[in-house]
Amino acid sequence: MALPLSIAILCKNSEPTIGRTLDSVAGLGAEIIAVDSGSTDGTIPLLERHGARVIRTEWRGYIATRQMAMDACAGDWVLALDSDESLMPELRESVRGVVAMSDPAINGYLVNRKVFYRDRPLNFAWQPERRLRLVRRGCARSDGMEPHEHITLTRPSPTPLLAGDLRHDTIPSFGEFLAKQASHARIHAASMFREGQRGSLWRLVTSPPGAFLKQLLLKQAWRDGWPGWLAAASTAASALMKHALLLELSRGAQEGRKA
Repeated sequence: MALPLSIAILCKNSEPTIGRTLDSVAGLGAEIIAVDSGSTDGTIPLLERHGARVIRTEWRGYIATRQMAMDACAGDWVLALDSDESLMPELRESVRGVVAMSDPAINGYLVNRKVFYRDRPLNFAWQPERRLRLVRRGCARSDGMEPHEHITLTRPSPTPLLAGDLRHDTIPSFGEFLAKQASHARIHAASMFREGQRGSLWRLVTSPPGAFLKQLLLKQAWRDGWPGWLAAASTAASALMKHALLLELSRGAQEGRKA
């Protein structure tokens, strides 16, 4: 019998990756809820072939769209996924075990997300990346600062780490990844500005090399080979773009007040 589990997926034009996502959760839960923000490729047919219920909506931002997907779920437990994430076999079995057990003292579980590049894992860059993704329905909400959404428990409890990895196919190429990072940097800078944070020359100068060295040395991304070096470099590039854009917004606001 299917577990009392709902799989909630966010997607838009996700045909290259969502097939792996759907295969990794096939037969695991009682329902798949997909919130689609305007796909024009083969994403919808793939979802329909896997029996997913598709909710079509305009893009509401990462936080609100995730919440919309979670609110649509009917299972006792909700597994929140992006369309470029898939459960590795060990993680799938971990999810199956804890949902079947349904420990009343626990309202959420962490998973470790690991980036794959050219079908190989980056075992050091960005590791560990632990995220709350399996939650008891009604006990969690989507939170954070755009575009860096995360899930938090509204009914706090221990959050054990599940065995296994959540595969993240976010880098088709580093050229495409950097373009995505530029978009995220713009959104993040605007979010920071709205929250009252202001840019500075000091952070513009120090944050990018700090981000690079953190990944390369502290996380030991160099052990992933040249993809690890590019991962560290793209993290630095993201920091540079974010602080440059925040500084532009800050100085623009100052000049506007003076005028």
